Amino acid sequence: MAEPIQIILDKCVGCGLCVKVCAYDAVAMVEKKAVLNERCTVCGACVSACKYDAIVIERRPFKGQDIENYAGICLFAEHRHGELSSVVYEIIGAARELKSSLDKKISAIVLGDKVRGMAEELVSYGVDEVWMMEDPAIGDFNEEIQADLVAKILLDKKPEIFLGGGTIIGRSLLPRVAARILTGLTADCTELSIDGENKLLKQTRPAFGGNIMATILCNSHRPQMATVRHKVMKAAEALQAHEGQILELSYPILKPRVEVLEFVPEEMDTVNLADADFIVSGGRGLKDPKNFALIEELAKAIGGAVGASRAAVDAGWIPYSHQVGQTGKTVNPTIYVACGISGAIQHLAGMKGSDIIVAINNDASAPIFNVAHYGIVGSLFEVVPELVKQIKD
Repeated sequence: MAEPIQIILDKCVGCGLCVKVCAYDAVAMVEKKAVLNERCTVCGACVSACKYDAIVIERRPFKGQDIENYAGICLFAEHRHGELSSVVYEIIGAARELKSSLDKKISAIVLGDKVRGMAEELVSYGVDEVWMMEDPAIGDFNEEIQADLVAKILLDKKPEIFLGGGTIIGRSLLPRVAARILTGLTADCTELSIDGENKLLKQTRPAFGGNIMATILCNSHRPQMATVRHKVMKAAEALQAHEGQILELSYPILKPRVEVLEFVPEEMDTVNLADADFIVSGGRGLKDPKNFALIEELAKAIGGAVGASRAAVDAGWIPYSHQVGQTGKTVNPTIYVACGISGAIQHLAGMKGSDIIVAINNDASAPIFNVAHYGIVGSLFEVVPELVKQIKD
């Protein structure tokens, strides 16, 4: 396949303008001629800078791309500290639903050091073929290395659908991959399905602050790429005696500009927010950061996690890792207790999927009561201590 960006050497005068504008160190001068390397993201900055029309991008047409050779559903199996991320099981569940409509195999990409055990686990959950590359040089996660490898694998294997998690890793990796292979990407999907007529992937996600749901199709490019919002789709369960293949791949590993030295797990007194069955969140109504002690006490009493609204995080009362909402974490606990949270649309987008929502607010007209299953109109400084007392008694 021809490279999407090319340098016409006969026109290049060696002025160096392309080198100056490249943000990725992807252009160098060799014998007074511009040369591209593997860091190129086809951003087009050098094309605009060149006064001699010596750099051209051959865009793939929206019509006419050979999409018939693409088949199957593939997912990216992210992992931390030797274990698959919990979102991976949700993506597998979504992939198995899609397989029932599309009747195509499910594959998975897993990269890193000592990942064979995770590859075998993927097979046990219904993955038909695992594309594994095991090498210490890859590490747990380096977005430069893994974006390069994933793009090469997708171009070679040609799945028609590629899914990843709407996590910090997924939101960093998949856009880079999509840019490299020149396809589209729908982020933070809450629903995936197959169109009955044209067999395209219907990618549904909130839009305009969660006021509407948009369904997006990728008609002419492959693979159709999407990230799945965490804690929205049902996690898959292991299958008895499911058989699949593990294929060991080998690709050159580029030397990254940034070295990941180590992952340091966050120290928290409560359980992980995204995986919690019970969450108690505090908002602006707490009035002072020291009052989060009330939220922590209630969360501890019910064995839950501490959450927060964006207002509380922006005020510096609690770290961002506790933020629930459109710009924070999406959660789906059994019980969600909102204390002193008015219920802005952005916050509701991150927690309205909870099985039971309990709202405590002294403003009876607060929007949070519109989604709450149980509402308590009153001061949280009186209600929360009483709840703790009742639970402990």
